[in-house]
Amino acid sequence: MSPLPLPPIPEPFQLPFHYGALHHLGIDWLVAPGPARELLAKHHPDLSAAEFDGRALVSLNYQLYFAQYAFGGGVTQEIEYNVIAFPTAESDRIPRLTYAQYAQGWDQTKLLGIARIHVLCDNPYAINAGRALYAEPKYPGWFEVDLPSLNGPVVDTWTVHGKSAGTGPDETLEKSETPLFSLTAAVGGIAAVPANNTPITGYGTCPDGRVLAGPMNVYQPYRWYDLSAPEHADRVRLTVHAPDSDLGRDIRSLVADTPAVGAWTYQSPPVAAHNRPYYLPARPPANC
Repeated sequence: MSPLPLPPIPEPFQLPFHYGALHHLGIDWLVAPGPARELLAKHHPDLSAAEFDGRALVSLNYQLYFAQYAFGGGVTQEIEYNVIAFPTAESDRIPRLTYAQYAQGWDQTKLLGIARIHVLCDNPYAINAGRALYAEPKYPGWFEVDLPSLNGPVVDTWTVHGKSAGTGPDETLEKSETPLFSLTAAVGGIAAVPANNTPITGYGTCPDGRVLAGPMNVYQPYRWYDLSAPEHADRVRLTVHAPDSDLGRDIRSLVADTPAVGAWTYQSPPVAAHNRPYYLPARPPANC
């Protein structure tokens, strides 16, 4: 078999794409495998849903990131709804893992990846880049959030409200007040485990049916929170406000009222700090 050519990189994009800062929340749910397989077949027919002790795995991943360009900087927010999957042709290479093992990065083949079903994003440039480079099913949305921050109160709760949006003829985001979903994850008081789970392989299917696999490296470990114990069942709240939207319908068809089994977070360490000022002593009066 001859080697495959690399996918093209259309202008004006270039790879790799470097993140200047990243704040990332992922929530995982173990769900019935049948509906997950059906949904995956509609979007990525050459991928198979991974199973962990007989359950499929779906995730909802929120990202806030900064990128520096030659002309300045840009801030982007997006959220992905994924089914954890692998290339069907590579099924004999997939390790048998529990969910906790997968979440902590035990799959070093990196064939277990995120098959993107929906990606909402508030940056038209990033929407175009995701579609062109990675065959992401990416479309406009926008977010109101309340996140842990060194520049805010000390909290361990992430709150993300997603709303619908469109793009104008000049490639600007046109916000709507129509709510799509709300996600809250309260992870305070749970011992976090360092998780060496990158590179994360993201799968996309091109219009011609070819599958793309794009790895994303994060250079420090994630923090993984085991939410499988019954006492953690209420720590994650996911509310669908638009059940008839494509995203709402697909969330409800898989997740419904299923409690989350795990959460993983990453927040870039600060690179600089502007410190508290201090007073200089008053200058003594001049002698007469």
